[in-house]
Amino acid sequence: MSVLVVTDVDSTLIRDEVIELLARAVGPDAEAHVAAVTERAMRGELDFAASLAERLLILEGLPASVVDDARAAVTVTDGVPELVAAVHALGGAVAAVSGGFHEVLDPLAAELRIDHARANRLEVVDGRLTGRSTGPVIDGAAKRDTLESLRLNLGIPRERIMAVGDGANDLLMMEAAGISVAFCAKPLVRERATHVVSVPDFRELIPLLPG
Repeated sequence: MSVLVVTDVDSTLIRDEVIELLARAVGPDAEAHVAAVTERAMRGELDFAASLAERLLILEGLPASVVDDARAAVTVTDGVPELVAAVHALGGAVAAVSGGFHEVLDPLAAELRIDHARANRLEVVDGRLTGRSTGPVIDGAAKRDTLESLRLNLGIPRERIMAVGDGANDLLMMEAAGISVAFCAKPLVRERATHVVSVPDFRELIPLLPG
């Protein structure tokens, strides 16, 4: 019987927060502010959609090429290829669901052989970021809905689904899975997960996969 792993991306699948990498192009004060807002959102102190809008505004006017710079700066978490290979060996699938951006996630997912990817999209006009996203915001509810859609479409029982996250916007997704892993996570997430992994290495997830 197959398995499904649904993972968060920023500070989980990768060691970075992409929106902070983008804000770096504005300057150190902007990067620090974005990092502080991100931290509060991940701790559940701020509404995710509102925090995303606030952080995106700081990027208004940047050339779209900053996305390429951010993509080049991303560090993939240790052990991701091994985890993906282990899931595929079981006939399963891996999905990456992100409050970050398709422009960074899509090439990364292709490189890592991740089967499904969902994220926000940056709005670009005349080659510059507008400080807004387009389409639906991928918040906690959207992450959960993505997991549920994959569960139904792939026909995988809930007890054979693992959800991996680190922040408050991952909790709904994690609650919808039979196995939930708090990965180097905020205290609120560690309290609610079925498993806690404190080492930033996806190979730690392999023993937790349903047999």
